[in-house]
Amino acid sequence: MTVSPTPPSKPVGSYPSSGIDVLIVGTGLAGLTAAIECIRKGHNVKVLERNADINTAGDMYFMGLSATRFFKHWPELAKEYDAISLHDAWIETFKHSGEVMIRPLRVADRLRAQGLDPSTPPGTFQMRPLVYKMFVHQVERLGVNVQFNSRVVDYFEDEERGKAGVVTEDGSKYEADVVIAADGVGSKSQKIVGGQVRAMSSGRAMWRAAFPIENLDKDPEVKEFFHLINGSEPIVRTWLGPSTYGLTLTRPDTMIWILNHDVTGSEAESWNSTIEADEVLENMDKSVGPTPWAPIFKKLVRCTPPKTIINFELLWRNPQPSWTSPAARVIQIGDSAHSYLPASGNGATQAVEDAISLASCLQIGGKENISQSVRAHIRFRFIRNACAQKLGFSNAELLQDTDWDKVKLDPRRAAPKLPRWVWSHDPEQYAYENYDKCAESMKKGIPFDEDTSIPPNYPPGYKYEPWNIETIMEDMRKGKPIELGSGNWD
Repeated sequence: MTVSPTPPSKPVGSYPSSGIDVLIVGTGLAGLTAAIECIRKGHNVKVLERNADINTAGDMYFMGLSATRFFKHWPELAKEYDAISLHDAWIETFKHSGEVMIRPLRVADRLRAQGLDPSTPPGTFQMRPLVYKMFVHQVERLGVNVQFNSRVVDYFEDEERGKAGVVTEDGSKYEADVVIAADGVGSKSQKIVGGQVRAMSSGRAMWRAAFPIENLDKDPEVKEFFHLINGSEPIVRTWLGPSTYGLTLTRPDTMIWILNHDVTGSEAESWNSTIEADEVLENMDKSVGPTPWAPIFKKLVRCTPPKTIINFELLWRNPQPSWTSPAARVIQIGDSAHSYLPASGNGATQAVEDAISLASCLQIGGKENISQSVRAHIRFRFIRNACAQKLGFSNAELLQDTDWDKVKLDPRRAAPKLPRWVWSHDPEQYAYENYDKCAESMKKGIPFDEDTSIPPNYPPGYKYEPWNIETIMEDMRKGKPIELGSGNWD
């Protein structure tokens, strides 16, 4: 897939008012991006948040290049993102036992080893708190109307009036021309878009911790092992073992570690419930066979401050068949529409892409064509996300079942897939280049993956086939590789 020449920057004020009233529920990454991009596209924006403030807690995640291209329109965001990004970062790979498998290399060199251009990386690891604060600052600069302590309990739409809305816990009603449900898994919008997709236990969870680097002073050996490169350059260390994987990031100010493990009973799909280090140490060797975890990783766990470790449950969900209400006035984006496993490296990326695509489609279609714009957006996003979700399972399988003999011959086998069809995409440009063709094909009843007038934003040559978690789980139990499907997934 190729991306056309980058169009010029169009900052706030470049677009006339669309007259479209947009109500956004939730201030996650999808909701915040939708707010600032809808404002830039000339829409009127109001945001509801159930909590008293915006949650900026967390550790790290992967931000793909396709999610950050729109920063060209926001000089303040571009400047802040550059300031918080990991420049001159390194990466090193270990067996879970501590044996070094791939010596420290600059990320640029690892990208070259994967056949990628280091001058255009697929994305970067970012600190969630820093990224969220960056978006919050932009929302504040724009004076976005965010109403806190507004827990939404129901969604509705009025097709005759061309309106949709929500009801909050205190009985208040809010209406708009279109409502964006960006309130995450379990969104109350599920009822109006076609029902809740059942969550299934994967049998796995993630211990996650982020804390000030000074805590490593408790153990000189840990401080020495998890050192910065050249005294100041951050390093990601990956740890791959049987049915497990871990990740550590050493920054000048912060230490982060993440560990995939079998469920223990204390996990929850929440960022607010913490456990203590003793529970991790008691359980981390239980699913790795006869070779235990590296002693140095255990010592790192012991250095973690109290009330810092999250035990986040990994739940599997089949792709949702519908993201919108019958009249297409309520639309789900981000985790509300499609949840991801952490190993996919795609959750944050696709949430941001959703917001950019939707804001663009609404602007192109105008106030008289809101339902058409929402449906065009879904056509642009559904197959792409179904493929990205499936890719996440394949990456998880790779990380948890690394063939070390092959890794010695080819380091790329220790790296998750970061395919070009994901990171080369520009959701804004794609919408502008293909909206009219999409509207025409919808009128003719042509399925999106059969519309030869629109280039695919998913694996070239792929023909969409519905899939489910049950089949993937059965294949994994049998030791069969995950079948991604037709097309070029690399």
